Amino acid sequence: MCRVEALAFGPSRRHIAIMSDKSTQTGMPPMRAAIIPVTPLQQNCSLIWCTKTMKGALIDAGGDLDRLKAAVEKAGVTLEKLLVTHGHLDHCGQTGILAKELSLPIEGPDEADRFWIARLGDDGAQYGMHGEVFEPDRWLKDGDKVTVGELTLDVIHCPGHTPGHVVFYHEPSHFAIVGDVLFQGSIGRTDFPLGNHQDLIDSITKKLWPLGKDVTFIPGHGAVSTFGQERRTNPFVGDAVVG
Repeated sequence: MCRVEALAFGPSRRHIAIMSDKSTQTGMPPMRAAIIPVTPLQQNCSLIWCTKTMKGALIDAGGDLDRLKAAVEKAGVTLEKLLVTHGHLDHCGQTGILAKELSLPIEGPDEADRFWIARLGDDGAQYGMHGEVFEPDRWLKDGDKVTVGELTLDVIHCPGHTPGHVVFYHEPSHFAIVGDVLFQGSIGRTDFPLGNHQDLIDSITKKLWPLGKDVTFIPGHGAVSTFGQERRTNPFVGDAVVG
């Protein structure tokens, strides 16, 4: 289980840190994470870092790059890579820009989201946001591992919202970053091109629920929740609905 603490990354109350209750021998949790909302869509960009090495990664650096860099500096973290859950504009529209500026590799999403990444420029113009096409240094597949400092996160392919959506899961902390698969009280939209409602339901119930009710997760938008809370109360994928 994880606990939630405030971090002073700005005026928004959604700037929070997730700290694992499983501490290292020094009493410090092995992993910390913070949410920095970005873009007009208030997308939850997550900064995660290894407390032993203070090396970290930004997950879904969709925009507001000056705000993201300020948060990284305030946390005292050295970025070593950028991770991406899926190819929608608010989640990765400016990831390629930041990668070039800071000479960082990009990992994720699954290559099935190449369709979405290829249209970032056009989507940016449509929505009044800047988007730039990029090529990840590493496309991710279900069962892959990504490292951040001395942390290892599991990659779980969860299609439905987009075909190449992935979730990052840190098992020792019972903590996941789920992008737009699941939200507090809701689920991701499936009415965009290549979305599939049944795939999304299956991703949640067959891939996320087995991880355990005590898993805390950061969604792509909105408040932090737990799988247990969503199984009790979510009107789309709660146990009372899907059995």
